[in-house]
Amino acid sequence: MASIFARILAGELPAYSVAEDADHFAFLDVKPLKRGHTLVIPRAEIDYLFDMSEEAYGRLFAFARKVAIGLKKAVPCRKVGVAVVGLEVAHTHIHLVPMDDIADLNFKKPRLRFTDSEYAEIAASIQKHLQ
Repeated sequence: MASIFARILAGELPAYSVAEDADHFAFLDVKPLKRGHTLVIPRAEIDYLFDMSEEAYGRLFAFARKVAIGLKKAVPCRKVGVAVVGLEVAHTHIHLVPMDDIADLNFKKPRLRFTDSEYAEIAASIQKHLQ
């Protein structure tokens, strides 16, 4: 069965797109830890990050870096935290989370919710700051 991320890539499920290229897709987490929490995925459905080829791994993190730079400009924060957990969805993904405190990366804390228009505004703001 295809992962939820594969279904998003196939257009079966909606997503608030932030950036994409031929091999990667970045979109807002719909249950974010912080405003602007973004997920970066490879288009190839690979479950475990370290099963990726070294080349694909490097390209994924280079793409995530571009998104993180735009995210930091769009959502004021001290740093953009990076987490790769990989237990909740069987498709490699990188969490980019605006942080002002280490607790901002606590995945056990309650998640935020925004309206559709707020998600769209956040995504557009990040897109505007991408280079």
